[in-house]
Amino acid sequence: MRKPRATAATSGPDGLAPAGDVAAIVAGTHGDPFAVLGVQEAGKGFVARCFVPNAEFVTAYTLTGKEAGELNRRDDAGFFEGKISIRKRQPLRYHARNAGGDWWQTDPYSFGPVLGPMDDYYMAEGSHLRLFDKLGAHIIEHEGATGVHFAVWAPNARRVSVVGAFNDWDGRRDTMRDRKDTGIWELFIPDLAAGQPYKFEIIGPDGVRLPLKADPFAFESELRPATASVTAPPIAHRWGDEAHRGFWQKADPRREAISIYEVHAGSWQRRDDGTFLSWDELAARLIPYVIDTGFTHIEFLPISEHPYDPSWGYQTTGLYAPTARFGDPDGFARFVDGAHRAGVGVILDWVPAHFPVDEHGLVKFDGTALYEHADPRQGFHPDWNTAIYNFGRSEVVSFLVNNALFWAEKYHVDGLRVDAVASMLYLDYSRKAGEWIPNEKGGRENLQAVSFLQKMNKELYGHHPGVMTIAEESTSWPKVSRPVHEGGLGFGFKWNMGFMHDTLEYLSKEPIFRKHHHNDITFGLVYAFSENFVLPLSHDEVVHGKGTLLNKMAGDDWQKFATLRAYYAFMWGYPGKKLLFMGQEFAQRREWSEERALDWNLLEFAPHRGVWQTVRDLNYLYRSRPALHARDCEPEGFSWLIVDDRDNSVFAWLRSAPGGNPIAVISNFTPVPRENYRVPLPKAGKWREIINTDAEVYGGSGMGNGGLVEASGEGGGVSATMLLPPLSTIMLEFVTD
Repeated sequence: MRKPRATAATSGPDGLAPAGDVAAIVAGTHGDPFAVLGVQEAGKGFVARCFVPNAEFVTAYTLTGKEAGELNRRDDAGFFEGKISIRKRQPLRYHARNAGGDWWQTDPYSFGPVLGPMDDYYMAEGSHLRLFDKLGAHIIEHEGATGVHFAVWAPNARRVSVVGAFNDWDGRRDTMRDRKDTGIWELFIPDLAAGQPYKFEIIGPDGVRLPLKADPFAFESELRPATASVTAPPIAHRWGDEAHRGFWQKADPRREAISIYEVHAGSWQRRDDGTFLSWDELAARLIPYVIDTGFTHIEFLPISEHPYDPSWGYQTTGLYAPTARFGDPDGFARFVDGAHRAGVGVILDWVPAHFPVDEHGLVKFDGTALYEHADPRQGFHPDWNTAIYNFGRSEVVSFLVNNALFWAEKYHVDGLRVDAVASMLYLDYSRKAGEWIPNEKGGRENLQAVSFLQKMNKELYGHHPGVMTIAEESTSWPKVSRPVHEGGLGFGFKWNMGFMHDTLEYLSKEPIFRKHHHNDITFGLVYAFSENFVLPLSHDEVVHGKGTLLNKMAGDDWQKFATLRAYYAFMWGYPGKKLLFMGQEFAQRREWSEERALDWNLLEFAPHRGVWQTVRDLNYLYRSRPALHARDCEPEGFSWLIVDDRDNSVFAWLRSAPGGNPIAVISNFTPVPRENYRVPLPKAGKWREIINTDAEVYGGSGMGNGGLVEASGEGGGVSATMLLPPLSTIMLEFVTD
């Protein structure tokens, strides 16, 4: 819909504004206040016009303090105008007075625009990659004054105003300039400082005033339940993470050890009174814990601003603002820098698929379906009651691509795990026949979403080579983690949802029945190298009645702990990067809830401490042995040793990589010890037992092989005869011929 164009005001012989313009300014309905207010030419001189509610007298001054003239009150609502003595157009300040006192106010309408024609060009084209430097609220110096420049995209609005306590939330007073060719509205408000809550008051194309809107590009927000955006200074933190970033810029992450600790920042730990930890408090506790436990990365559930705690951040209304729950933006920057200085990466869950329909957010932002599709068959998500981004609109794609670049540049994050990719790729996702619209070729693939994801990955990897992207994608869509130029989506990694589902299903069966489900384990290796996989044991598996990983294991309590330890070693020996949700590293018993901290007291009990020690030791082995990580994404690093012993529920394979000794991974998923069990090995000689999850130190029965087995070539082929402890995984590393 094309919005009506404002008609420029004219001045009469005496310099007076037409009565209709005065009435429109006072009513807040004028579409172009810059044509009326500020400094206007009148004959060979200038007049000044301003709208200052509650003022009885107004005197104009230049910014240097020179008096320019007394203005006349044209309308009792606060419209003033009058001839001024200046030689050229320049910004003005007004000294306003009434019976209650006086105040100074610098005139925003006496300043020129901040955005330029090149901004217009690239914004209209959808190729602007610095939108976060142009849109939103920026504290700047402009034409001799310091203040805040606001800019927002609302192409179908009749009027957009900045409102806040600084103007009594009065939308008539700071109406923005309409840059008609792009749909961008902008306004420089002098003398405004950091820390000011603000929103946009928007009159839609039908003349209806919308609910006040938060800034889509807000860099800081109020603490919920308040929903205003906040003027924020540039991040002041001085970074010291050059070594960390330099390493990852040169590294091939497929061949590095990546072990991710998935964290919900609001419920990992809390203060004694139950309130959230600040970013600084989290840094003091979480970073040392992650280092001690051996993880390489922290992955946060979304930390961008969101109104509703139980959404865990996945329904965000402020993609550019770290949530106020844990402090200010600089606090998050300090956290990331602290993690990097300690050698720990930070990954963010990122949600470009959909957004909530809270009225202060993006939904019908300018009175029309702007960020979302108008047709609910395309623009409404039935699973989450959210709006779906319109990936066919270049401005929306630019908004999202810029957001990915923003987190990498401004906060130095190491990666984005992209949520709900499957819901983006398929037009019929969670929809019945007749509830979706086919693509231009008649298919179910969302070609516009595909194009967006490819663009996002190209730009992010092109501008920030040390950053990785990870897709949460649960279907058989091909080449998710292959380069765009090869026809892929361009992600660095993809979550292996099949591994998570199949292995948990297998281990939930009583051991006596596992032989009938042997393929649940072996099938995953058929496709294990079709993508660059991350093996996720994520938050989704420990909520909504699913229990915890410990509770999913079959058997009595001893068997549950033993099986969980064996499972973790199985997973750490399996090809693919690792991800474990918080609390599962010490076998949390209660299902996770965002409303409370984890049950840290469990670490006082030996079985739980044993699981934690197992994970810690596995992380050390994984990071220190190239065989366990350097060929995670390549079939050359994996070969089966035992694949078909379903009767004993035994699995064995070999991991290998250049620069390290080969490692055999052997799992016995029954409670029966397997004595004199023959395992084929590629080399004769000594193989050291580098982990045994049945060791007493972990809470096991203590069965094992004395720390060493000998492989020989007797009887045709190299093999070793050993004891396989019950419900255990052991790893054997070749040490010498």
